[in-house]
Amino acid sequence: MSCVLGEHEFYCCGARVLLKDGEIKVLSEPRISYCPLLESLYGVREVDSEVVRRVVESKIKRFGFCCECRVFDSSMVVPYGSSEIISICMESGLIECGVTVCEGAGTIIAANPNLIQEIGARLTGIIRTSPIKSIIEHIEGSGGIVLDRETAGIDQSRGVAKAAEMGYRRVAVTVAGFNSNSIAEIRRIESERNMEVAVFSVCNTCASREDAERIASGADVVCASASKIIREVVGPRALLQLGVTIPVFALTKLGKKLILTYLDRFKDRLVIFRVHDLPYKVEGRGPKLRE
Repeated sequence: MSCVLGEHEFYCCGARVLLKDGEIKVLSEPRISYCPLLESLYGVREVDSEVVRRVVESKIKRFGFCCECRVFDSSMVVPYGSSEIISICMESGLIECGVTVCEGAGTIIAANPNLIQEIGARLTGIIRTSPIKSIIEHIEGSGGIVLDRETAGIDQSRGVAKAAEMGYRRVAVTVAGFNSNSIAEIRRIESERNMEVAVFSVCNTCASREDAERIASGADVVCASASKIIREVVGPRALLQLGVTIPVFALTKLGKKLILTYLDRFKDRLVIFRVHDLPYKVEGRGPKLRE
């Protein structure tokens, strides 16, 4: 993988992965044994460390993940993905800008909905990353702001504060489950700066029960990923559930409004019905965790 630049650590299928010196190192066993989304995107059913390695190799070869040749494509990949929802709601005027994360750049602030989707379409849970010049140049050329060009640091609460300094008041921010402790600080900034911040909780396959409680208490929209704990803790508090296989939960009126706005632009057919209790489950649907 000689085209990979720098050092990057992230989650894939619940496994911790390190890209360093052009080498893929799978640092932990994947948490899942099967994922329907992974099957649809990469054609794999049984997930193990070797599959994780192949998926990462595919991201590098096909999309330039962590490379100078990074592909920025704004087409929809995940039907109910956070970047898809945020970008549509930006186009609709409900959100002014998004604070998200990109490999090779770290935390970014963007008022361009296409850029939000270009970054998020093929992204996985970035733990830490290092600067890649061409990625930073693309983001800045598309009107985005890189929070820390020198280190590509990831700090979503600082990103929200920066968005406030830039004059934005209706902001969406993505927070990975393993960074759930930043949600309280984001809410403090929201209150102090008189903002409306939509917190999107993402990359939750490895979320702990403590993470789930923080997410349930502070997020607006939550992707359950492959997490049983998120389904148990967050699901019953939801106002709305989008999807069954990998559900997305709206926990607040703002979250519900954002999802319904997204669905207004969604082109596929939908079935909507009322339930007394969430989460709504269908036996045999969804990811399978490793025993």
